[in-house]
Amino acid sequence: MYQKIVVVGRLGQDPDMKYTPTGQPVTTLSVATDRKWKDTQGETKEEVTWFKVVVWGKQAENVNQYLAKGRPVLVEGRMQSRKWDDKEGQPHTSWELVADRVVFLPDKQRENVGQGTAAGEDEIPY
Repeated sequence: MYQKIVVVGRLGQDPDMKYTPTGQPVTTLSVATDRKWKDTQGETKEEVTWFKVVVWGKQAENVNQYLAKGRPVLVEGRMQSRKWDDKEGQPHTSWELVADRVVFLPDKQRENVGQGTAAGEDEIPY
């Protein structure tokens, strides 16, 4: 079986890059997606869904260097669960999107609007 998740949204905060004990860069992102619709009374409703995204390697360095809060991105990857017990011994599970590819999307709020660029490619998006 194969799993592929595609999320298009905006960064909710600046990327956070760290290094593993072996020196591997890893960057976490918080990406918000939203959808709007009208309910049966014609009232506009909005729903926001947040995704924790984990990016590894050279792509993690590029994402950390070139992205910031509010920037639009497309993320392709797979969902992964993490399980842990809190201080009281209660089990918890969280889900994160492990990125295979992060594409910097054009930001309509900026002057320089062009084609999106995949993180890790030689071209810098802006």
